[in-house]
Order: sequence, then structure tokens, then C-alpha cells
Amino acid sequence: MSRRFHAVFWLALICCLLLSGCGKKENGQEAVLQSKDERIQIGITFDSFVIERWQRDRDVFVSAAQELGAGVNIQNANGDLKEQIAQIHYFVQKKVDVIVIVANNSDGLTEAVDKAHRAGIPVIAYDRLIKNANVDLYISFDSEQVGSLMAGHMKEHLSEGSSILQICGPLADNNVSCIMNGFTEGLEDYDIKVALIEYAEGWLAETGFTVTSSYIGAHPAPGGIMCGNDDIAGQAVRALSERRMAGDVCVVGQDADLAACQRIVEGTQCMTVYKPVEKLARRAAELAVQLAEGIDICTTDRMDDGIWEIPYERLEPIAVTKENMDQVITGKYHEESDIYLNVKR
Repeated sequence: MSRRFHAVFWLALICCLLLSGCGKKENGQEAVLQSKDERIQIGITFDSFVIERWQRDRDVFVSAAQELGAGVNIQNANGDLKEQIAQIHYFVQKKVDVIVIVANNSDGLTEAVDKAHRAGIPVIAYDRLIKNANVDLYISFDSEQVGSLMAGHMKEHLSEGSSILQICGPLADNNVSCIMNGFTEGLEDYDIKVALIEYAEGWLAETGFTVTSSYIGAHPAPGGIMCGNDDIAGQAVRALSERRMAGDVCVVGQDADLAACQRIVEGTQCMTVYKPVEKLARRAAELAVQLAEGIDICTTDRMDDGIWEIPYERLEPIAVTKENMDQVITGKYHEESDIYLNVKR
């Protein structure tokens, strides 16, 4: 009996110890899961990825946020305002810590931002201003300076009395108006005639081709073409190429896309405006984490969104030409072998 009792006792004790060990292991797993859930969660919605640079913005932002210990939920609105509003509502429902928006329409997101604010979620307007929304931060490049750089380049390359075309992005993007303002002010003291202004709705690049082709089919070629971005500029150059005019017209754009840099060294596009998106995306990720942690953002600039003066983190753009391509872009934004793919050095 005594032996049987001892055997049962030790068996029961071993089982208890095993069960206790399992319990500790489960608690440990639960703690790990809880730790993961406690990570800062950032929701970011992009207007679309049609423009080349947005993919780079996305990748750098996600990498920087993860380095800071935050998770990122990426949504693509595919150029649809209603879809972007639905995505912001989804982020509110998911109770993310901060929402970052690359706006499809500067005027159409006020109510969605207000809903996020009522849920206690801070909002960052990334690259494009959201009007009348009192976002917690607007971070972008100086768009008026972009227009000013374009104007300055045309003044250097066109004689007074020249005519130009303006093929801009959509007015739904607040940056477009700012660029146009900077461009107009930059030409105030110079006699250049704007023969035509057209807007590429939805940033449709083919607008550059149709407008340029139609114009030069009925008029003498303009001295220059100011394009809203490099995709539009590429299509304008294509229209000029069909009439063997590529390189004879001063075409300017922005974003420093690889194809644009190739055209610049080839001589068919005159300049582009480089906006160091890695710097923008990384800084935006840092500030998003700060907002999620409840840290006040201190900026030296403010931006009028139509009602409120909001914190504005401003970055400077850089004009890129054939002369400074290697200094600014080569090996830093695009590789030399890619830029000079079609050119012998």
C-alpha cells in the first residue's frame, strides 16, 4: 500500500509540474502576441501607384516605419475618391494609431479626416494638402519652388517673345495650383507668352501627347512645354518626336523619373525637378510615429488649408539638367548604367 501511495503521489506531482510548465509556455506566447498587438499601427492610403515615384515613397516609408517598430497597413485607392474615403473609414474602424493620406482630391476628404479626429486618430497629409481639414501635419516639398525652378530654366533657354504650352496635372491636386503660381511668378519679369493651358485629369500622361500633337498640328512649334510631371513630359516628347522636333523644344517636368533622366542626357527633355522622396518618406514615418506616441510636432512653417493654419514640414526640390545629373542623381537616385543606357559616354 505504501509503495502504491508513493507511486501515485510522485505521478501526480510530475503531472502538476508538467501542467505548470505548459501554463507558463502559453502565458509566454500570449505575452508575445500582446507585444505585437501593442506595436504602433500606421494606416497609409495612396491615391494610386500609376506615377512611378509613389512606389518608391511606399517602400521607403514602410522600411523606415518598421525600423522604428511600427506596423504599416497600405491601401491603394486606384484614383477613386470614394474608395479612398472608404479606406480612411476602414482605418478608423481598425483603430490604427495614425493615418497618412496621399490625397486623391484636396477638397474631398474633409469629412473623412473629421471622422478620424473624432475617433482620436491624428492625420498626416502626405505630399498633397487636404483642404479645410485641420490635419495634424502636412509634409511635402515646396510646390511653388517647383514651379519657380521650371520658370527659371525656361528663362535661361528661351528668348523673350517665345510661346509655351502648359500641360498641368489636375486641379483636384492642390500642388498643381501652387506649381502654377510659382511658375507664373517666375516669369513675371520676362516676355513669354503662354499659348495654351491644359489639365491632365487623373494625371493621365497621354494628355501630354494629345495636347502637344494637336497644337503643333495647327500652329508653329512652341519654344517650350511646361509639364505637370515627367510622365506627361514623356508623352509630349513622343508627339514632338513624331514630327522630328524632339530636342528643339524646351520640355520641363518634375519627379526625376528614370525615363526623364534618360531623355535629359539624350537631349530630348530639358530638365526635371528632383524631389528626394526617400528623405520625405523617411521623415514622414518618423513624424507619424511621434504623433502616435503623443509627441507634439514642432515645425517652423505653417500652411493655410483654407480655414486653419496647420503645421507644415517643408522640403526643398532641386532642378536637374544634363549638366548636374551626375552630381544630383547618378548613383543616388538612379544608377549610371540605367541613366546612360542609350548614350555613349
